[in-house]
Amino acid sequence: MHRPTPHPLAVAIFAGLLQLPAQAALYAVDSGPYALPTGKFPAWYQDSHGRVLDLCLSKAVSSRVAGAPGAPSYMCTLLPTPGVFDDTRPIVFPSNFPDEAFWFTADAAIVDAARGIDLSYGSAIEAAFSAEEPKDGDQLSFARVRIRVDVPVAGTYVVTHPYGVDVFDVPAGGRRAINMTRDIGIGSPGDFSGALKGDVGPFLRSVNGPYTETNPGTGASERFVGDPNLEEAVTGSPFNTNFVRIEGPNGIDLRTELFSVSGKLSTVNRPTPLIPQRSTYSRRSENGDLRAQQDVFVMAPPAPATVTLSSQTPSLALGEANGTGAWYAQSALNPTLPLTLQVTADNSLAIATSTPTTTAMPLVDLVTISRAEYSLASGQLTLVASSSDETSPPALTAHTGNGALIGNLSGNGAVKTLTTGLSPIPPARVQVSSANGGSDSEDVVLVP
Repeated sequence: MHRPTPHPLAVAIFAGLLQLPAQAALYAVDSGPYALPTGKFPAWYQDSHGRVLDLCLSKAVSSRVAGAPGAPSYMCTLLPTPGVFDDTRPIVFPSNFPDEAFWFTADAAIVDAARGIDLSYGSAIEAAFSAEEPKDGDQLSFARVRIRVDVPVAGTYVVTHPYGVDVFDVPAGGRRAINMTRDIGIGSPGDFSGALKGDVGPFLRSVNGPYTETNPGTGASERFVGDPNLEEAVTGSPFNTNFVRIEGPNGIDLRTELFSVSGKLSTVNRPTPLIPQRSTYSRRSENGDLRAQQDVFVMAPPAPATVTLSSQTPSLALGEANGTGAWYAQSALNPTLPLTLQVTADNSLAIATSTPTTTAMPLVDLVTISRAEYSLASGQLTLVASSSDETSPPALTAHTGNGALIGNLSGNGAVKTLTTGLSPIPPARVQVSSANGGSDSEDVVLVP
């Protein structure tokens, strides 16, 4: 059984995931129109670090690893399929086109015969067809994470990888006792947005790349994030887990930092990714003095990119500490409400063709629900919530999780309360919203 057990690192990564928007891994996809040279698939996907990868159909070969007869050392993952795709002939859709193609792949392996472990790991942004063979109208894409492991004995195994942590309860050892494939984004043919919500991204890349090779068909120079014919250290994990590790019974603890990576860097010009996360303020009186702060959180490419709060004078630089693209800054200015902040991200030092992006972020107070309790005996709902604006406390209003009005909270200070009868069915969840824009949601605790 595969389960989300709260392993310590799993908890840390899961907590990080809770803070990220749905598209934190991949940022954008080519919206079309889609052309025959790419099989009417999107030409590219862009990740949240700003890198854009084309659908990898080039027949450029590695200058580092020699191919073998009938097996060229392609820089793209091109998989011949008898009767469907012959890689020795020109790629033409649909008569000679791969039934599987890739914008990105990253593969790793751990083999320890003495410990009885044989692990294969793969992650990809994949192009395929709903009926498996190339046909116009059947195109689909998805983000894939695949983990397959031969294990020696039953027990709990934890696999940490660049895009998360997976925990497996294995009832018996054996070949492929762990066999997990997670495909996210498969929708109706022609809808390629689902992969944006998958686990895969930002794109891993070789620490030795990018590599430049020549396309034999066009003579053009092409750049690649890695060489799939090599096993190399990588960077780019959103959790700084640029490795695969398996932990299990009897002290099993094995790890690799070597990956085979493929992905062709696009020449398309794209704006710098910038994903707002939070812009809140607080203010209070301390010994008669006003204490105010503004807190700004965004996701954007890591350094050498820059992110600035450009709406204040002088502008304020946001900081990013660990290479994951999580940026933060705090301003001590007392805001005059309503206020909309302007944040600008610029990734042109890393990707010369990347243009700056500026986004508007409304500044709101931080609302915290400290109590949401329903008495089954009395049918009374009790709410206690507060605003981070202690000097000019705004009105707070409660709604059920489905949007039905419950009522206004009362109180003279920042902490306000509401007790009201709701029957016969208690709300599963409540939301408290502030007149100054902030809100918080919590599950309702049921008591006798």
